[in-house]
Amino acid sequence: MAILTLADKAMAVALVMGVFFLVLGGNLGPFFLLAMLYFLFLSAIVTKIGHSYKVRAKLYEKQRGIKNVLANGGWPLFMVVVYFLMRGSAFQSLAVVGFLSALAAVMADKFSSEIGVLDGIPISIIGFRKVDKGVSGGVTWVGLLAGLLGSALIAALLLFLGSFIAVTPYIFLAVVAGGFGGTLFDSVLGWFEEKGIGNKFTSNFFGSVFGSLISIIVVLL
Repeated sequence: MAILTLADKAMAVALVMGVFFLVLGGNLGPFFLLAMLYFLFLSAIVTKIGHSYKVRAKLYEKQRGIKNVLANGGWPLFMVVVYFLMRGSAFQSLAVVGFLSALAAVMADKFSSEIGVLDGIPISIIGFRKVDKGVSGGVTWVGLLAGLLGSALIAALLLFLGSFIAVTPYIFLAVVAGGFGGTLFDSVLGWFEEKGIGNKFTSNFFGSVFGSLISIIVVLL
């Protein structure tokens, strides 16, 4: 199911990125790779929710291309590179938190957009005026709650890292907050998309960057 959400060329790029996750991740390479596969699996599931309605409303996107892969996986991969460069340092654990938070941000955005379109009329995150469904920068309460759920599902992967970092409720909340903050920032960037500044790929990418940085700052505090 997860494979079907990626076009052939996008799948090839994803496989290459997967090798980098595995190799650069060292002892956590399998974790990084499985986390990305977990993300793809959840993305495929949430995309199918309300399939008939989305098709009728022309809001259904069956497959994702190379730009989607790079926008969603680019910053998580960068955090793995940081993890590799910081090996033996205490900063490695921060890179792991940054990786998970970046992934949580794109997962939250996925849940928010795919489930949010099934709710009522969205409002713009800036100005709070009603907008049409599918318009970038539009949010609904159901979509926001779905985004929070998506972020939490990624943060739950912390349970597999108990032997590597001290997993506490605070760390968990930091990842959830980073992921949710990332999707809110993505929506803000979506508002600029409607003004001709940026596109959904840049919004996804910088949303993941924002989410990652937010969680790292929270942990450092």
